[in-house]
Amino acid sequence: MARGRGRMTARLVESLYVEAMLLADEARGYFDEPGRADRDRLAPLDRVTFACESLKVTTRLMHVIAWLLHRKAEAAGEIDPAALRPDSGRLGHAATTETGVLAMMPATAAALIAASMALYDRVHRLERDDRPPPSPARTLIRRLENAF
Repeated sequence: MARGRGRMTARLVESLYVEAMLLADEARGYFDEPGRADRDRLAPLDRVTFACESLKVTTRLMHVIAWLLHRKAEAAGEIDPAALRPDSGRLGHAATTETGVLAMMPATAAALIAASMALYDRVHRLERDDRPPPSPARTLIRRLENAF
């Protein structure tokens, strides 16, 4: 994989992609139907929180899926790394869920929220660890710029 992403194997990317798609399907299935009944049993303000959390789950999973699709396209040679901006293909930001909010969610919702956060965190660590090391020349230039 291009641009310093050589340590990630196609097998790892595919495995994470399948996991993300299965989790996205499970989340959609829950929040579309059975989640409605769980939501309706909550207090009015908690219903809003529930809706926000379902959006966070979706956002996390879509960022992960987009990131993985980008990796797959790079590996397949469908993307020219030289034509991309340096920040292209980065994992998008996704808001976390506070522990207190997670504790008040119905069990299935809490499990999906936790699973989406865990997957997002794993992919975020992979992205961070798979970046190429900084250029010694650029590091020196930055140090000189900061010194003056």
